[in-house]
Amino acid sequence: MNFLKPGLYLISTPIGNLEDITLRSLEILRNSDIILCEDTRRSLKLLNHYSIKKKLVPYHKFNEKKELNKVIKYLNEGRILSLISDAGTPLLSDPGHLLVRECLDRKISVYPIPGPSAVTSAISISGFVDQYIFYGFLSKKEKELEKILKNLNNLDYSIVFFIPALKINFYISQFKKYLPDRKILIAKEMTKMYEKFIRGNVRSIKDLPAGFKGELTVVVSKKENKKNAKNIMTESVKMEIVEMLKKYSHKDVVDFVVKKENLSKRFVYDYCLKMKK
Repeated sequence: MNFLKPGLYLISTPIGNLEDITLRSLEILRNSDIILCEDTRRSLKLLNHYSIKKKLVPYHKFNEKKELNKVIKYLNEGRILSLISDAGTPLLSDPGHLLVRECLDRKISVYPIPGPSAVTSAISISGFVDQYIFYGFLSKKEKELEKILKNLNNLDYSIVFFIPALKINFYISQFKKYLPDRKILIAKEMTKMYEKFIRGNVRSIKDLPAGFKGELTVVVSKKENKKNAKNIMTESVKMEIVEMLKKYSHKDVVDFVVKKENLSKRFVYDYCLKMKK
């Protein structure tokens, strides 16, 4: 930390469990001249937990434009500033875009300090393909939401949303209309004591009971295209299967090739069995 350079540091903070912060993040916070916080009350819980006492400046979507020139002035003076959101990685559906763009325009250094993220945490345990789109918060207006979800349904990727718990059943009903042929994971209070994961098919998942609070991370899978699975395998795929069977299990090879090539599972299974013999 003796070599910490002046500039803006975007520091990822825990999404629930306070122990999830990195050692590097703590050291940069301890050596910051100013910490910009989305909500100083929430940030104080983290900072007090680690006995960090620094000047805190509220920096959120309601005062971002108003505070911009003041923050740029601090940075031009050669100070070390950290930006933290209430939880997770800054700027992902959180304030800070205006500041980062201004810093880049003015040649002020911006440093990413990686760490917790609700997005990657949910994707990692979803069981869905890891080619994904992060959308964030959806519109509350049905007309606008219809247009958004119809467009998203044309994309064959997993999709990650942030959804207020109080509105989850409304959005589930909209997913059933516009994203029906997908699986869904609803992640509640990740990393906390009452962490819960709800899984199912979009078409058949039931409404959640009332009383959920906070913010949910929701992942829907890519489209399920079982009916369109092919039964024709190119020579290059056959060669790839032969090489993979030398290193990986029959099941792993079948699962990988089926997803990658959109082939019939029975077709790939039989071919792998033939090659094994």
